[in-house]
Amino acid sequence: FLHNFISVFCYTMGPLLYPFLVLLQEDTDHNYYTSKAYGPTDPMSQDLWVNIDQMDKEKVKIHGILSNTHRQAARVNLSFDFPFYGHLLREITVATGGFIYTGDVVHRMLTATQFIAPLMANFDPSVSRNSTVIYFDNGTALVVQWDHVHLQDSFHLGSFTFQATLHNDGRIVFAYKEIPIPISQISSVNHPVKVGLSDAFVVVHRIQQIPNVRRRTIYEYHRVDLLKSRIISSSAVEMLPLPTCLQFTSCSSCISSQINFNCSWCQRLGRCSSGFDRHRQDWVDNSCPDEVRVLVCGSVISLTVCGIFSSIICCCLYFTDDTKIALHLQVSRASPVESTSNKNSSSLHTGLILGVLMLMLIMAAVVLVTLYIYHHPISTAGLFFIERRPRRWPAMKFRRGSGHPAYAEVEPIGQEKEGFIESEQC
Repeated sequence: FLHNFISVFCYTMGPLLYPFLVLLQEDTDHNYYTSKAYGPTDPMSQDLWVNIDQMDKEKVKIHGILSNTHRQAARVNLSFDFPFYGHLLREITVATGGFIYTGDVVHRMLTATQFIAPLMANFDPSVSRNSTVIYFDNGTALVVQWDHVHLQDSFHLGSFTFQATLHNDGRIVFAYKEIPIPISQISSVNHPVKVGLSDAFVVVHRIQQIPNVRRRTIYEYHRVDLLKSRIISSSAVEMLPLPTCLQFTSCSSCISSQINFNCSWCQRLGRCSSGFDRHRQDWVDNSCPDEVRVLVCGSVISLTVCGIFSSIICCCLYFTDDTKIALHLQVSRASPVESTSNKNSSSLHTGLILGVLMLMLIMAAVVLVTLYIYHHPISTAGLFFIERRPRRWPAMKFRRGSGHPAYAEVEPIGQEKEGFIESEQC
């Protein structure tokens, strides 16, 4: 009930509270993955390193263009379904900057969201003949290795050799063979430096002033930031996926799930979700967040937000009527003389007290809702504001000066790339 009351309250008080909200917040809690780090002396760090030289030569591919260019990205098809944040991927994009892009649509600013980054930095394989970008797919895992790559603006620091392995069970392994300097010393002036994972969903907005033109906004709903001080030579990090709502395919298994997420079953979509995944657009378009469902599959009862709001009003009216009845009884017990003289005074005092209490309740509700959304910016209520904000509230666009350099796609498809707008980050 409280959850839906907050949603209704946000809808009515949104224009007043929106300037105080944080639209995007990096979530460092491992809700989707658990990570294990292994140091140079741990035998697991050696076991997690894949020696590509010993693999089948026919399956090992050295990408000629990526190995000789700067800020380029190439699509790679997987021979298996790779679960990423609960979504099954059959295609990824390998970038020269030490990361893998996992989004569906390739755009120029790949470093912002939706990535698997063993070590994202301003690497330029073209500055050395020994630098290569290699990948290997054995049917159950894909290994991508950045071999002897150098930083474009710091060639003298030495070469980096590391790899990322994507397993068909969703496990992700970062292994590091050669890291010549601490990660904290790598400059992020011309290129962001990141180690971890990120995923986002895309929301489509129609621009009424321009027919047949839509604006796409990408919102990052979760990020895993790994501790950079642990990234050294001969180290490794293994990330194990945690259960998500997307894995449940029936109503009964969805609502009875005992995982870290509040899973809900949307009857219209036939899908189980927490509301925060890549299918967010469909979830909202089909009014799934606005429904309250009885936990009995087969007889799902849906109440709209308007119905909930009407119920709240009814509850308030009954409460008010009860108060009036109590006051009336008190007046009836008084003597006829006192009844006439105290009636106006009691009504005035009661009205004043009720007015003050109502004002205090409204102020308390505003403060509580603001605090709730501030600390839960990617909650249903927070995203409710984001998706319905007026056009006069601008979003931060991708640009070179924002720390997200432009990447060009190798072997582009014969259609124009779609532009993206990144959600504002406060």
